[in-house]
Amino acid sequence: MRQKNCAVTSLAPVIRPAAPTDAPAIAAIYAHHVRHGTATFDTEPPPVEFWSEKIDLLAARNWPFLVAEAEGEIAGYAYATQFRDRPAYARTCEDSIYVRAAWHGRGIGGALLDALCDNAVASNFHEMIAVIGGGEAASVALHAKAGFRHAGRMERVGEKFGRLLDTVYMQKNLSAAT
Repeated sequence: MRQKNCAVTSLAPVIRPAAPTDAPAIAAIYAHHVRHGTATFDTEPPPVEFWSEKIDLLAARNWPFLVAEAEGEIAGYAYATQFRDRPAYARTCEDSIYVRAAWHGRGIGGALLDALCDNAVASNFHEMIAVIGGGEAASVALHAKAGFRHAGRMERVGEKFGRLLDTVYMQKNLSAAT
């Protein structure tokens, strides 16, 4: 996988492939989003071992799992997996991007998404789908800025924190993006 250094505001995060040793930081970032946000419809954070196994699984399939390092810590992560398990979806991936709360609004998500798109092309994906839980405005804006277009909305399909939540779908043709 290609590494990409990206200038982001006043910092330059290093975007690199995730390693199993990154699993505790990834687990902590995700756990915060599970407990406090609607971007994921998970209601219980998975253990560190889940993330170690996921990093290994994606590496074995040559699918990108990236982390952004900034100021000595993992500031966020992103990965792409096949959109659905059926063979006809082999060239379509779904992205997942999560940023440590202290790094929100500092360009980490955009740097990760740009690098993820590049790495997804290298992994032979041609389309990327964003499945945005809760229709999170910041995630919609992030994907729109990266060239994703609105592809649909499923209304009231999730429930979290006593609220019925929509899911927004966005899509980007990766073949035309590079």
